[in-house]
Amino acid sequence: MTARSANPVADVALEAALPRLAVQAPATLAPATLVAVGLADRYAELPSPLGSIVVAWNGRGISWVDRAGDRDAFERRFVERVRRPLHHADAVPADLARAVEARLAGDRRVRIPLDLRGRTEFEVVVWMKALEIPRGEVRPYGWVAAEIGRPKAVRAVGTALAHNPVPLVVPCHRVVRSDGSIGQYSLGGPAAKRAILAAEGLDPDELEAGARAGLRYIGSDTTHIVCLPTCRNAKRITSRHRVPFRSLPAAYAAGYRACRECRPASGAARAA
Repeated sequence: MTARSANPVADVALEAALPRLAVQAPATLAPATLVAVGLADRYAELPSPLGSIVVAWNGRGISWVDRAGDRDAFERRFVERVRRPLHHADAVPADLARAVEARLAGDRRVRIPLDLRGRTEFEVVVWMKALEIPRGEVRPYGWVAAEIGRPKAVRAVGTALAHNPVPLVVPCHRVVRSDGSIGQYSLGGPAAKRAILAAEGLDPDELEAGARAGLRYIGSDTTHIVCLPTCRNAKRITSRHRVPFRSLPAAYAAGYRACRECRPASGAARAA
């Protein structure tokens, strides 16, 4: 049985007033909702060692990083590749901007959510391994392949790094060719890669010169530990105690053991 109102006249007046209570939602509500649930993205600029970059994000995390430039061209490229609407914003959210700044400064512990939907499991594993490489150090492609348990997948590792949608945030610039040369870089080519590594404290010219001379590993004659040349432990070795090696077997034969931090044995066969 339907309950009857004690005041039918008031009920009629209330029903008549209801349509006038409707308020049109603000134009920003729908885009903001889509961004929050990851069905659209926003983007804005941030500073970096390469100058201004554009960072795209949604409620799931950062989805794209690129060099700043033609805004229309970037939007077309993003929509074509990611297949989601994209909206310009005045600024990256403060907490996300601080996290990116800390990551670029070398803090690998800072948590930055990433939206990597549509990427293969292999690609994500490669990118997460690149995140483990400290600022100011590099590792060869073969090292990454061995570390993820796919020692023969060196070429596939290079392809995955070339397709990294969030360079700088995921530091694929810290992975170099197994012969010691700098190699390519998706965010501006070798010149940009050299600039970023130099900003992190490496000397790319010295790195490549050592590689051309056959320098693959550095040992300390005091600790008898052998490292990859850019390992933080190798950097601490003074010139009088530095012992160069062309191969890891040669270092082992001389009584040296592998560094536990840079783990030079990973991919050693490729670099030998």
